[in-house]
Amino acid sequence: MQLTTWLQLVLGRPFRRAGHRTALVAAGLPLHLAVVPLWLWLLGTMAALVPAATPLPVLLMLVALPMLLTLVVTPLLTVGQRRRYRALAGKDLPHPAVPGPGRNWTSAVRQLTTRALWRQVCYHAAAGPLLAVLDLAVLAVWAAALVAASIYVWIWALPPQWRVTDLGYTTQAAYITAGGLALLFLGPRLTGALVRLETRTAEVLLGPSRTEKLARRVADLAESRTGVLDATDAERRRIERDLHDGVQQRLVSLAVNLGLARATLGDLPQDARKVIDEAHREAKEAIAELNNLVRGLHPAVLEDRGLDAALSGVAARLPIPVRVAVDLPQRPSPTVEAVAYFVVSEALTNVVKHAQATRADVTVERIRETLLLVVADDGAGGADIAAAGGTGLAGLAKRVASVDGTFSCRSPAGGPTVITVELPCAP
Repeated sequence: MQLTTWLQLVLGRPFRRAGHRTALVAAGLPLHLAVVPLWLWLLGTMAALVPAATPLPVLLMLVALPMLLTLVVTPLLTVGQRRRYRALAGKDLPHPAVPGPGRNWTSAVRQLTTRALWRQVCYHAAAGPLLAVLDLAVLAVWAAALVAASIYVWIWALPPQWRVTDLGYTTQAAYITAGGLALLFLGPRLTGALVRLETRTAEVLLGPSRTEKLARRVADLAESRTGVLDATDAERRRIERDLHDGVQQRLVSLAVNLGLARATLGDLPQDARKVIDEAHREAKEAIAELNNLVRGLHPAVLEDRGLDAALSGVAARLPIPVRVAVDLPQRPSPTVEAVAYFVVSEALTNVVKHAQATRADVTVERIRETLLLVVADDGAGGADIAAAGGTGLAGLAKRVASVDGTFSCRSPAGGPTVITVELPCAP
């Protein structure tokens, strides 16, 4: 049993995918040779007409004709190559970025000057013929291997008189059969190496360039990050609703019950009344802390009434006067809106804690596809992102960068401090 398994691994593994790979190589041979007649025509025309001093316009026309035909058949050959890999190798070659079709000369010229088209021309006109030579070599190896390995079959197909009169064929046939078997074991490896070479060449010349791949990767990562940010923001809003509608309501009910108990139960011992008073006070403090926590997660007013009302509420709670001016024709996305709220809220908190300011101004406006935030104060200045020292500017810059925004802080010594934030809010 172990010997049978070993023979299957040794003998069967090389030939397991050889059939599909050989079919892929054979199907690619005519596609690789399709442009060769056009280039032979071009070379023959130049060799025949240049020594004969043919007029230049005629020469240019005859030379340009096969080149134009090459440009015409290149997209068709590319489609054939993609179908070949899809049908025989189960592989989809990625499409390069090409401009959309147009009806004017500008669009036609743009399509003819794309790098993707000329990479395809290089594949079919230069790499294709070289790969065709390798295809013929591999197919020739397979043909020679099959013929040599089955030499005894061919010999027994000959007339019996020949086998009787020429008995020396047995030794020669044994050597030929051994050589054929060796080629049979070599064939799958040669075919596999050629298929890998062809696939790599096709991916480089028929697929997107490295720059296009990086651009697609960046776009995919940006889309993935946007999805993560949206999911995070939605989860934060869910937690806020659960806290507001669940835990907060139960704490309020507890505080009310404790207040009623303190007011109605007048015959309680002094120690019990003291315990109720302490529990009532802690319940109210817990409610206040929970309110701050909920407001920090995602204030309900932001979701219900928008950025203007939410920032006005923040400004009203601060100990210094804050002027808030919000000009938004339409609300941005929830993620951008949440980032704008938290950036302004944290910036105003920093003003109160560190700036020694007497007033602050907040301006929010939308300029085309950009949400512009400006937070200014008349404080002492000297704020530095690189050496924030607990002011939170570095955290604000990271939060802004999470949505591809820009953050700048101008804070000379002696003030004033101006924080400018630009957030993309394309629809």
